[in-house]
Amino acid sequence: MSKVKSSNLGYPRIGEQREWKKALEQFWAGKLEEKSFLKEIEGIRLHHLQKQIDQGIDLIPVGDFSLYDHVLDTAVMFGLVPKRFEYDGGKVSLETYFDIARGTNGAVASQMTKWFNTNYHYIVPELDEVEPTLVENRPLQFYKEAKHKLDIEGKPVILGPITFIKLSKGYKDSDFKTIVNQFVPLYADILRELQKEGVEWVQIDEPILSTTLLKEEVALFNEVYQTLREAAPEVKIILQTYFESIEKYEDIVSLPVQGIGLDFVHDHGENLAALKKYGFPKDKVLAAGVIDGRNIWCANLDEKSSLLAEISEVVSKDRLLVQPSSSLLHVPVTVKSENTLDAVIKDALSFADEKLSEIVVLTKGLNAGKGTIHKEITASIKAIEELNESSFRNNRQVQEAIENLHSYKAEREAPFKIRQGFQEKAFQLPLLPTTSIGSFPQTQEVRKQRLKWRKGELTGEEYGTYIKAEINKWIEIQEELGLDVFVHGEFERTDMVEYFGEKLDGFQFTKFGWVQSYGSRCVKPPLIYGDVNYLKPMTVKETVYAQTLTDKPVKGMLTGPITILNWSFVRDDVSRYVVANQIALALRKEVETLEENGIHMIQVDEPALREGLPLKREKWESYLDAAVYAFKLATTSVQNGTQIHTHMCYSDFADIIDAIKALDADVISIETSRSHGELIHAFEENTYNKGIGLGVYDIHSPRIPKLEEMTRNIDRALQVLDPKLFWINPDCGLKTRGIDETVEALRVMVKAAEQTREKLLVGKEH
Repeated sequence: MSKVKSSNLGYPRIGEQREWKKALEQFWAGKLEEKSFLKEIEGIRLHHLQKQIDQGIDLIPVGDFSLYDHVLDTAVMFGLVPKRFEYDGGKVSLETYFDIARGTNGAVASQMTKWFNTNYHYIVPELDEVEPTLVENRPLQFYKEAKHKLDIEGKPVILGPITFIKLSKGYKDSDFKTIVNQFVPLYADILRELQKEGVEWVQIDEPILSTTLLKEEVALFNEVYQTLREAAPEVKIILQTYFESIEKYEDIVSLPVQGIGLDFVHDHGENLAALKKYGFPKDKVLAAGVIDGRNIWCANLDEKSSLLAEISEVVSKDRLLVQPSSSLLHVPVTVKSENTLDAVIKDALSFADEKLSEIVVLTKGLNAGKGTIHKEITASIKAIEELNESSFRNNRQVQEAIENLHSYKAEREAPFKIRQGFQEKAFQLPLLPTTSIGSFPQTQEVRKQRLKWRKGELTGEEYGTYIKAEINKWIEIQEELGLDVFVHGEFERTDMVEYFGEKLDGFQFTKFGWVQSYGSRCVKPPLIYGDVNYLKPMTVKETVYAQTLTDKPVKGMLTGPITILNWSFVRDDVSRYVVANQIALALRKEVETLEENGIHMIQVDEPALREGLPLKREKWESYLDAAVYAFKLATTSVQNGTQIHTHMCYSDFADIIDAIKALDADVISIETSRSHGELIHAFEENTYNKGIGLGVYDIHSPRIPKLEEMTRNIDRALQVLDPKLFWINPDCGLKTRGIDETVEALRVMVKAAEQTREKLLVGKEH
């Protein structure tokens, strides 16, 4: 009898209690020796595999685990270490591995950017300095570990060559095929060694297939995978796509591999339609991603069973795998630990472990008949209906506001040039004003006091007094440093999204719902489970207090609607744009309240704007239009003299420059230090005529930048930007940095601004 099998694409690295993060940070701090660290990490990794065995998953991924980032893992597997790290060949040491990611006193870390349209960050490989060579077969290593220690036939996971090169830097587009072909023999060697070990299935991730590809790029896929198949004919390759539908469906499913993985969750029905229209090759396995790997709501198992039934009409059961739509890296580990949630919300949640359970249930239903999973189907429907029918999702005041959006003005009163005059008169800032992005170091003591307050060991008044003392201290530090525009430091905030979610109706927070953002940096995205509503002022008290301590302007600090949306787990019963506008209306009230209380510089950060872009370019316009509208809905009701700032993390700026102009913010700051020259190039081709600060140093590294580095970054920017519009700032918030390094780096930054300012003024006199 033909049988459907279950499969997984990847499991969260961090552990139920963030054991992985804690081990990493202890090692970095010198509190854990390398041997002990690696032993502890091995235990975590094997525990994750055992959990998948216990769940009953048939094809369990191995090699998806990482000590920092899977793209970095791929790079060091091929010996791709930039020369500045003084690597002399052979297997890359743990020290060098972390140096690439985090930097050293003498070498800048490699660039970090977003993994497709997620909030996960990867380390960008640099291809321009080193010839690739296979120095370590990581997939083989992890396969052997799983086989010998847990007696399982794991499915090695490898980032595919074409996606890997697409995500790298240091080559010309015209050389792309040549570069890919340099790596193909190395991938072939990996597969040959896996074949020799007896590996049956290998998952090669090529998510780039879900983007818009040229005809010649699809042809290159055919050439590459024909070579790889011939290199190891006994190894079965699943070519895995995710995050969207694939274009050129017929070409891709015909590629010379034994399996194709497709996303049937985020494909907008396009993969399913293509499957029905064109069929599926009889000699291939279809790995069907039917459980959402990126969101945390439980699946309607009745609908998913029906979807699988439709798929199985085209693909026979013996050629079908049931799996998540993507790696479960993007969701928390388990709902079981969430003992404080309202039962209506908790019952509707599904984290990584629960998603694996859903996969096993659906596989059973497909094999043994839908009736065998009747109990599970009924429970899933009940959980979803109870949440949808609850008061959480039926706030008439919010829903009426959304129905009457046309009554809200979403344009500033005057154009930028006129506003600029009002603002120059109000603030009287020097040329090249200096500021920071928002947060200052969240020391262990700050976190300790917050925890004591949350546990009830400190009263609200005592905690408020402590926060005021921290604000006092950092206002004094900013005065001493000579910054021109201050921030209050955000010591009362855990996370830039979580903080606002805790104060808005419609959000819920988990206790252990952590996911990896980059390196050991974990975030706990809020759950937007209901209608979003403004309850009371969220930032006014701390900002106004800080402003009483100084004559310098203090910025009000808010997180923008699209970032809150993109960095949350969002309800899936209404359009995401409806949710974005609900958030925007709530933020609009906060912006107005800040202004009413004398705060006339307000920063509304949108670091996640670009990461929400659909992978298909033809869908960009509708997303960007909606993002711009939500931002303006939140920010445009202020007076001409109130200066609206925003901040964005590094992205391919040229892709979205029209949308950024359309935001109509008075000042934008952009995270650029790891790729400064590349971003400047975007301004050489595109005019930007509002205030802008290109981050002059990298806050993700503990190193203190040199004065000449900062002045070089400033000078480069001023070749294409108007000095009258240019601001000097770090490239992101300073929450994760230590106090001493923060103060010293800012001191260097202020000195660089002063030197450049003096040079410009002297030049003007002559």
